[in-house]
Amino acid sequence: MLPVNFTLGAVLAVLLVAAAVVAALARLSVAEDRRRGREIVVAGLRAAVQLGVVALVIGYVVRSVPLLLGFLALMYAVATRTAGRRITDDRSWWWAAAPIGLGVAPVVAALLITGLVPLKGIALIPVTGILIGGALTATVLGGRRALDELRDRKGEVEAAMALGLTDAEARLLVARPAASDALLPGLDQTRTVGLVTLPGAFVGMLLGGASPVQAGAVQLFVLVALIAVQAVAVAVVLELVARGRLRRPDADV
Repeated sequence: MLPVNFTLGAVLAVLLVAAAVVAALARLSVAEDRRRGREIVVAGLRAAVQLGVVALVIGYVVRSVPLLLGFLALMYAVATRTAGRRITDDRSWWWAAAPIGLGVAPVVAALLITGLVPLKGIALIPVTGILIGGALTATVLGGRRALDELRDRKGEVEAAMALGLTDAEARLLVARPAASDALLPGLDQTRTVGLVTLPGAFVGMLLGGASPVQAGAVQLFVLVALIAVQAVAVAVVLELVARGRLRRPDADV
């Protein structure tokens, strides 16, 4: 386990600065006013502050079911806004709540009903957090890819509509292959687990004293649950884009 001391802080600072410098030198930016180097530094500093606060808050949250549910609702709200704003600047960003919620809620409900995860903060918060994080990533990638494709291939959408397809059918025809790529990170992680990487849940269980078999079972559960959540999230965000609920002005057809 990592010691929490000055050395850890110094190493983290160096890594963060290095990432920002590389992004700056490579000119990794969407536009002049949106430079990735600056975003990297801000993201790292936010993560440090937020994790520090959460570490203090969780100690109180796990003692009360109402506080636990409130904390989970906060996680969901932040994920919705983050995903929505990453996809579009349009006021339709709030529709990002649908793919995240519809992906995560059924899986968490099934885990609680079957008793695999108890209604206790110490178990429910990390599991739900992992699932919400996976849904957020899939929603952002699927939504952005779908809207980018509609913008770049607007002529093909209009041609499909001229042939008799409905607006939604034409958009799906163009956007579906691109949006489905949002599943690739999760699929590759699942395919290569144990061969290329040992994910956090597996390592955490081992460090906590669990047997390798128990750690492997937990990690397998996390990976399969993530695939289910992300598949639902991508399907829902694609449908929202096709129906014009989640949109960008430059991608309108």
